[in-house]
Amino acid sequence: MKFSFPAGMTGFIIIWLGQLVSLLGTTMAGFALSIWAWQETERATTLALVSFFSFSPAIFLSPLAGVFIDRWNRKLTMMLSDLGAGSSTIITLVLYASGILEVWHLYVLAIWSGIFSTFQFPAYSAAISTMLPQKQYARASGMLALAQAGANIVAPALAGVLLITIGITGVLVIDIATFSLAILGLLVVAIPKPQIPKNAEVKSENLWQEVSYGFRYIIQRPSLFHLLLLYLAVNLIGALGMVMLAPLILARSSNDELALGSVLSSLGLGGVVGGLLMAVWGGPKRRVHGILLGLLAVSLFGYILIGLGQTLPMWLIGAFGISFFVPILSASNQSIWQSKVAANIQGKVFAIRQMVQQLALPVVMLLSGPLADKVFEPSMRVDGSLVPVFGSLVGTGPGAGIAVMFVLAGIAGMAIALSGYLFRTIRQVERLLPDAEA
Repeated sequence: MKFSFPAGMTGFIIIWLGQLVSLLGTTMAGFALSIWAWQETERATTLALVSFFSFSPAIFLSPLAGVFIDRWNRKLTMMLSDLGAGSSTIITLVLYASGILEVWHLYVLAIWSGIFSTFQFPAYSAAISTMLPQKQYARASGMLALAQAGANIVAPALAGVLLITIGITGVLVIDIATFSLAILGLLVVAIPKPQIPKNAEVKSENLWQEVSYGFRYIIQRPSLFHLLLLYLAVNLIGALGMVMLAPLILARSSNDELALGSVLSSLGLGGVVGGLLMAVWGGPKRRVHGILLGLLAVSLFGYILIGLGQTLPMWLIGAFGISFFVPILSASNQSIWQSKVAANIQGKVFAIRQMVQQLALPVVMLLSGPLADKVFEPSMRVDGSLVPVFGSLVGTGPGAGIAVMFVLAGIAGMAIALSGYLFRTIRQVERLLPDAEA
């Protein structure tokens, strides 16, 4: 029997392999530069600011980026976004090799890279919609999650070895080579142009009308609007885990770096296994179950387990649980949007979706630290105000307050997941919204 990939998967796999290699190089370069920045300043704020500046352009530029993604050739847009984001590595290499690299350069280059990265997610999502049939959308999203998780596991360890052997210069050169391979993969793959549905309204709009189109499109469809709000809540919970997991483990393990490394490795491993499962399985037939039950599982077997756990084995299981179910949740959500929004307008709509979803991270970054330091941690010391309520569950002392935050986040996630079944617009989103024409 002759084996063949499903329709359109060959071209997608070529692009996916390019992105896998590029993600590996980018993650290694980010790890190497984080080490350099820490050695230069010994301030965690420095690393937080680099992250902040890298994603902040998406919040402001996403609506405009979506307009141009739908206007321009998507293959060319993807190549230029990869090249633009990669150019920051080239500039960093020149500055470092010249001996003039400073920390503030990383902030500026993070903004520069973030501008081009704003185009990447909507452009890639829209391109996949024209390359694959709807039944392959979740599988493709699972493969993308697998690539990201795999890079997160391999890159730090590999970068640590390479920093000793070839230094930061060598790691940056590898990053340049890897994003060049990703662009080469795009060059050899045909990406179909999106077709305008037969029932679509054809009317001329100015730039401002096009920029606001994504907002209007989502708001006029309650199911998509409510799904977007639900996923914003999901990202709020997810951002808490991203920001507070390391402080929790370090505080509760007396600054055991090996314990933290083990938890982060378990986090990456769960993402690989979950992404691989979605790549092979393709997800549940009704995608909304993947979202709601996935959120329920992340909350119960991830956040609550980590919050209640006071030993390394519990943290390892909880970290694995979070990242294992996230690809199922995110791929199910992505496939609904791809199947319900016509390919010719996905740039505008997905850009707005990206902007709203990413609002979660700055909110959590601004609030979680002060909440932990000023409210929850003091309240969970001996004789603290929250000890009678949570002391028997999470204990007391350093890290106990952050543990309470994880437990509350898990309870909130479970409540959101269960409430999703109460709202018809979410529960029946796949029936209420017609599929976009292929």
